[in-house]
Amino acid sequence: LDAFFVSVEQVLNPELSGKPVVVGGKPDRRGVVAAASYEARAFGLHSGMPLITASRLCPQAIFIEGHFQRYRDASMKFMAILADFSPFLEPMGLDEAYLDATGFESIHGSSRQMAEKIRKRVKDKLGLAASVGISSCKIVAKVASDQAKPDGLLEVPAGTERFFLSTLPVA
Repeated sequence: LDAFFVSVEQVLNPELSGKPVVVGGKPDRRGVVAAASYEARAFGLHSGMPLITASRLCPQAIFIEGHFQRYRDASMKFMAILADFSPFLEPMGLDEAYLDATGFESIHGSSRQMAEKIRKRVKDKLGLAASVGISSCKIVAKVASDQAKPDGLLEVPAGTERFFLSTLPVA
């Protein structure tokens, strides 16, 4: 899920949509950015950055305290949506999971069709954007998902993983 904590806050408070938003606390206190909207990221803000640095880089940002229960609730709903598509679900934190789609083509269509259905359901039911990477390998799927952000889908067909990865910076 893209900019998960911020996205949950924006769903609950639509006035925050389209604005530079930081979840993590107030910049006059010690702490770090837990999540930054894409509008805030345009100013160089990122997770783990000290709040005071974030406020210097983007003084117009809206800084809000985190609401972990809200994020946990949204995560549970997200994981339930994924579980509807395959029982082979491996959560990786609140906002990310690996899903093995092997053998479910007769129910959901191709992996790409399944991913589109998942993204649509997440958007319709939760109001959240989900980026998806499809590959025969978890690591490549994760990299593809990161490359698809925000709100995209990238499929790396079997046999093309080496080429896909070779086009990216080592970092």
